[in-house]
Amino acid sequence: MAGHEGDGSRRAGTSGRRRPDRRQQIGRAGEKHAESLLRSRGAEVLARNWRCAAGELDLVVLDAAGRLRFVEVRTRTGPGFGTPAESVTPAKQHQVRMVAKYWLAANPGGWRQVCFDVVGVDLSESDRPRLELLEDVM
Repeated sequence: MAGHEGDGSRRAGTSGRRRPDRRQQIGRAGEKHAESLLRSRGAEVLARNWRCAAGELDLVVLDAAGRLRFVEVRTRTGPGFGTPAESVTPAKQHQVRMVAKYWLAANPGGWRQVCFDVVGVDLSESDRPRLELLEDVM
């Protein structure tokens, strides 16, 4: 999943920045595809990779109907571990809800409705990703 730190090694000439590992690169690619999908449906992105002490939110969006959506993005490059959405465990769902509470406290807005979504991104086919949006599932 995007947002995790690498192995801590640094390369010369990178000004102290860590080089993203393959897992991070895959996660970021999936998040870009998910963001494009959500934008194509009229969503406005309010936050990307928002972090606090409790964890990270991949995407926070306001959909076309005015609903606030916390979106967990899961990306896979092959079928070895099941579908991307199947990897969202009850523990991960709990963590997303906890981090969402911190986001809501930091961003009061009188939100009418709050939803928790998952976007599964399958990058196993090189020609184009397959995306699955599961709304209000957590």
